[in-house]
Amino acid sequence: MIMKNISIWTEEKQNTVCNSLHENLLLDVLIIGGGITGISAAYQLKNSGLNIALVEKNTIGMGVTSKTTGKLTYLQENIYTKIKKYHGLDKAKLYLESQIDAINLVKNIISKENINCDFQKVNSYLYTNYDNEKLIQEINILKELKVKLNYASSLPDKTKVNNAVFIEDSYVFHPLKYLYALKNKCLNSKVRIFENSKVTSIHQENNLYICKIGENFIKAKYVILALHYPYFLIPFWFPLKTSIEKSYIKAFKVNQNDYFNAITISKPITSLRYHSDKNQNYKIELTNSHISCTKYNEQENFNALLKSQNSPDYIWSNMDIMTDDALPFIGAIDKTNTLLIATGYNTWGMTNGSIAGKILADIITKKSNKYLALFNPLRKINIGKMLNFPIVLGCNTCSFIKSKIKKQKPWYPDNVRFEKRNGDNIAIYIDENKKEHIVYNLCPHMKCSLIFNVVEKTWDCPCHGSRFDIDGNSIEGPSNYNITYPKKNL
Repeated sequence: MIMKNISIWTEEKQNTVCNSLHENLLLDVLIIGGGITGISAAYQLKNSGLNIALVEKNTIGMGVTSKTTGKLTYLQENIYTKIKKYHGLDKAKLYLESQIDAINLVKNIISKENINCDFQKVNSYLYTNYDNEKLIQEINILKELKVKLNYASSLPDKTKVNNAVFIEDSYVFHPLKYLYALKNKCLNSKVRIFENSKVTSIHQENNLYICKIGENFIKAKYVILALHYPYFLIPFWFPLKTSIEKSYIKAFKVNQNDYFNAITISKPITSLRYHSDKNQNYKIELTNSHISCTKYNEQENFNALLKSQNSPDYIWSNMDIMTDDALPFIGAIDKTNTLLIATGYNTWGMTNGSIAGKILADIITKKSNKYLALFNPLRKINIGKMLNFPIVLGCNTCSFIKSKIKKQKPWYPDNVRFEKRNGDNIAIYIDENKKEHIVYNLCPHMKCSLIFNVVEKTWDCPCHGSRFDIDGNSIEGPSNYNITYPKKNL
């Protein structure tokens, strides 16, 4: 098998393709974003009696959800140490409960809807090979939280570790099989879904949000921004409250499924799980995670995957939003509770995206939810977050400056170059057929210069994570605009 520069999950194809929006709509609820959060929110609202539509600028599930490792666990590095530090033990306990509730929520939906998504109960390990003190600190907090832990000196695949603990009530699944099943349940319940439908502006008028999509408009009482990186958030100052972590993943064939998942306590993170599909077993490993502003050479970053003894069948990268205080932003960002967001999952999108769908639905249907205050996007700044502020600001500033210096990076191949044409700064990628793919070399979000990803053949923004294909089409936000260079300017 030839190695593919795509996520293993994307081999699963949708059986229902939705049209683009070509009409004006008046809705109760508009959901923007078709990943785990948006589809989960639509599923939770589908029997509410409300008039609901979901729009996705690309196709359902093909953003960050398609790049996850697909784990459902509440052992999450040293997350409880961080939350206790910033918010206290009671908030750490509440976060633990939210993750357990999220796992049970997914489990119950799969059972109720009879969804075939390779859902398996496995042990989940937290381990270290060198940082015992950090692991012991997390173990002590988990004990305070009454988590039942088991101890081990090796992983089930015989990998020796210095120290490890594991829980028995965690799961793995195929994220896109799950998402596509929920999508079909929503469509069957008259939730309207539009793909390849990009929202370019939102403004409020007479208690309704007016959302522009192409030549059409959607008016809605409630808007859910179920986006990886929300871009309609002035004056929320989102870039100063978060950073972006990039990681690299491979999947390769193995003889057997060892039925467990694991993650290290310290960075650089190693995260792994097993997956079985069509009589073939795979091991999935995530490595070399880093803050996006620190490493630009994607060939070098991917080499860590390629140098191991196991030749990968699939390789891909992912980007996660990391919040300054270790808690996601889920809830309303306006006084009327009608503009809602869910983001900042700190690499744990499958659990947090699932519980976010329930929280957002409860807000709209006026139901109580015990996690509203915990994840409140407008929560007050505390000392812990203030200490992180200079780091985040410095990283963003450094990324902006470094992106402007020497655009022709030394690791770029000869078929990547930069020019100025008709006063425009452009970037050019020449494919194997000698065709030029020309784009503007500025991210529309905050005007950072773009970096060419030589492995995945994309233009990436090092500042806030926007991604574009070789023809300039927006793949991931925060930029919601393309960088395609007009043919008339050539």
